[in-house]
Amino acid sequence: MLKGFKEFLLKNSVLALAIGFIMGAATGKVVSSLVADILMPVISLALPSGEWRSAKWELGTKMVGGKEVSNAITYGTFFGNVVDFVVIAFVVYMITKALIKEAPAAPTKKCPRCTESIAPEATKCKFCTADI
Repeated sequence: MLKGFKEFLLKNSVLALAIGFIMGAATGKVVSSLVADILMPVISLALPSGEWRSAKWELGTKMVGGKEVSNAITYGTFFGNVVDFVVIAFVVYMITKALIKEAPAAPTKKCPRCTESIAPEATKCKFCTADI
């Protein structure tokens, strides 16, 4: 039973998927920290209030149970999450581009009659059926 489970994990690349998921989650935390702790303090120097993630648009306030409750659209949190997503997507793109190289294109030749690309060892064009 254990052997069958091991074969299942290796055959279906479940283990590789699990490792990729864990690495992606860890990368997300590191990049979120990079954005929140390093990039955004520098960017917030250019903003007038500095606390851009807590920026909100007050719609109104109410008295509920003796306490003042404000109703607001917290657009700073939304923009913060958008910045996190863009930076995480860029980092994942750069890592993927560095680790996965594109395979070279298969060699082809052109049919002299119809100019379609065909395999180099072909003796007849599959598009126009001309002998090559």
